Amino acid sequence: MFNANRPARSDLPTTQQLLKSTGLAAVIAGGLLVAVVLPAEYGIDPTRLGSVFGLTEMGRIKRQLAAEEAAEASSAPAVAADAPAAAPPAQPAPASATAARSDETTITLAPDEAAEIKLTMSAGATARYAWSSSGGKINFDMHADRPGVKYHAYGKGSAKDAQGELKAAFDGAHGWFWRNRTGGPVTIVLKTNGAYSQIKRMV
Repeated sequence: MFNANRPARSDLPTTQQLLKSTGLAAVIAGGLLVAVVLPAEYGIDPTRLGSVFGLTEMGRIKRQLAAEEAAEASSAPAVAADAPAAAPPAQPAPASATAARSDETTITLAPDEAAEIKLTMSAGATARYAWSSSGGKINFDMHADRPGVKYHAYGKGSAKDAQGELKAAFDGAHGWFWRNRTGGPVTIVLKTNGAYSQIKRMV
């Protein structure tokens, strides 16, 4: 069957028009790369538009989290820290053996300063927590360690506050590492309640 609506040759775009359209598309793509992708992904903002729309800060946080994750990975032991089978079998006391306690801890961080708070917990013990920052979103890393296990991840990111339940994967120290990248001082208030024997500032 023939197409009765076949366009006339004069209706088709010329080679010059196609080249012009291709060039325009390339210019638009380049503009988006410089104005949107570079600020949002890498924190690079040559046009300053990324700062206006908050993209530069988002890219900077991504880079910082990636750098901190890479640093932690490079310092981790060769055996996966979070693989229970790799660690010698522990003989933990029942979670109920530790009496429940409550604490409220306040920390003030200058720009680029860090702090780490750890709870001493037995395997299977749980603790409720809630923390908040007075000065906007800050970088956090919720993790644990013990002799033979340098780093066991629970979660990380950037937030103004967080709450939930922490369940100890093994006997050891479990808690939070914060770093203030806001450019101004912040105060963190951490409230904890549960089966832990000690709460201590490590950094």
